[in-house]
Amino acid sequence: MNPLHFKYKFWIEDQDGVSIFGDGKYRLLKTIQETGSFKHAVKKLDLSYRKTWDKVRAIEDRLGYPILETQQGGPAGGTTTLTPEGIQLMETFEELHDLCDPFFKEMTQKISTGK
Repeated sequence: MNPLHFKYKFWIEDQDGVSIFGDGKYRLLKTIQETGSFKHAVKKLDLSYRKTWDKVRAIEDRLGYPILETQQGGPAGGTTTLTPEGIQLMETFEELHDLCDPFFKEMTQKISTGK
């Protein structure tokens, strides 16, 4: 029998069921953290700059706090960093995966082996 892979996603919704944050936005924040640039992050992830920027602002509006801090630059360009709240959001999302991923892996093994 071929190995099975259990697929799942986590996301946070507001009271109206509108998605606020999930794996895709996590990857965006992680890439911003790595590159120090919103522009470079969206380019690296092959995302639309304007649409992604609008989504980040919508996330901030729904959460009620900023997750990014931008600094406009001169010829060298500006920088984008995560706010302390943005870092906490990422760390909490990582913790969620750290807690749940092993459980889902174990359940998949049980399904695969029938034990």
